Amino acid sequence: MADESESVKVSGPNEEPAGESEPKRKPKRAKKEGKQRPFWQELPILIGIAAIIAALVVTFIGRPYVIPSESMEPTLHGCPTCTGDRIYVEKLSYDIGDPQPGDVVVFVGPTSSWNASYRSNRSKNAVTRGIQNFFSFFGLVPPDENDLVKRVIAVGGQTVQCCDPQGRVIVDGKPIDEPYANYQFPYQPGQSFMVQTPGIQGGAINRAGREFGPIKVPEGNVWVMGDNRNNSADSRAHVFDELQGTVPVKDIRGKAVFKIWPPSRIGPVSAHNPQH
Repeated sequence: MADESESVKVSGPNEEPAGESEPKRKPKRAKKEGKQRPFWQELPILIGIAAIIAALVVTFIGRPYVIPSESMEPTLHGCPTCTGDRIYVEKLSYDIGDPQPGDVVVFVGPTSSWNASYRSNRSKNAVTRGIQNFFSFFGLVPPDENDLVKRVIAVGGQTVQCCDPQGRVIVDGKPIDEPYANYQFPYQPGQSFMVQTPGIQGGAINRAGREFGPIKVPEGNVWVMGDNRNNSADSRAHVFDELQGTVPVKDIRGKAVFKIWPPSRIGPVSAHNPQH
């Protein structure tokens, strides 16, 4: 009897004859590639992404400021008739730490004494003012607040005053080293920087004077002074207000770290610690 395992299968009517290959399948058509959008359609998306990034940077990292006055000469340049320095002020340092002596900081005026002469930089036109506020959110327009720039001289818990026999500022009983300080008048013992004057709220500044204090800086506050000592309405000019001229750390906007304009003055902002 023949072995059935060796038998030959006969093809049915719907089956291919033995030995013939399966019919060739037609190749699949390649998927059509998606059409690229025209640039003018992508531009609003790119602008939106850039705006979001700019807003995040301004809110959490830092923003540029303009120096409007000569109170920080020669460290920072600014005057009413010239192009003031543009500085970059970063916020991250004070998110993880506190201001230190020698830091150059930007802060908002903490009391009415500081803000008496401030005038809003916003337009009186409601539409224009709204546009200014919108662009300020992205760092393209200055904020509508009295921002000032000074150097931290003493921090919370320290006692500051002036002067020792050489006319130097004293912190916790020791004269400090201030190579950045610019004095236009020699030290005259007995001459106060701030003088209480009848009829003048808060008193008057005696630019030839240096003496003030002693003042104990409250915890959470700092004492600030301009490098241009005879032309700076700094903490010394506000010793008669409710904070005795000190500035709360919560009102500090950030630390000045770099001069970004004009090109001739581009460079880092010195943060020399006068107490070392």
